[in-house]
Amino acid sequence: MPSILFVCTANRFRSPLAAIYFAQKVVQRGDDQDFRISSAGTWTVSGEPATSKAVELGKAHDLNLSLHKSRVLTSELLSKADLVLVMESGHQEAIIHEFPAMKNKTLLLTEAVGFPPADVPDPYSTSEPAVQVANEIISLIDSGYQKIIDLAWELTREHNKDSD
Repeated sequence: MPSILFVCTANRFRSPLAAIYFAQKVVQRGDDQDFRISSAGTWTVSGEPATSKAVELGKAHDLNLSLHKSRVLTSELLSKADLVLVMESGHQEAIIHEFPAMKNKTLLLTEAVGFPPADVPDPYSTSEPAVQVANEIISLIDSGYQKIIDLAWELTREHNKDSD
């Protein structure tokens, strides 16, 4: 069963929004028996709620982020992930630097869906409007859903082959 981990900085806007939206698509497509989807943050405090803007923008897409609690990215979470989708190149670099075994499993969300590598901006540390960031995440997942699914299965098979 493939496990996909979405990662951003605080795990309060981008990665929880991406994870819940992707999970919703997995259920809608009938793939929900086969996937584990979660999120975490590279620089966060565990137990914090999603931002009010994330909750508000999630509702516009029938997503309920009101129960989300942030999680710190740990080696345990990474070891359980077959595919790690990050929002910024800095997240990717940090994960690969600290956990070299994750190199082939950690991609920018934009890369995973077939676009050139690019950061999904943080609306809290850039001037990018939150609604634009949310729409970008949803658009990336909509356009690259099957690519993410296929990549997760491929990495899971490789992981299982290496474990044998």
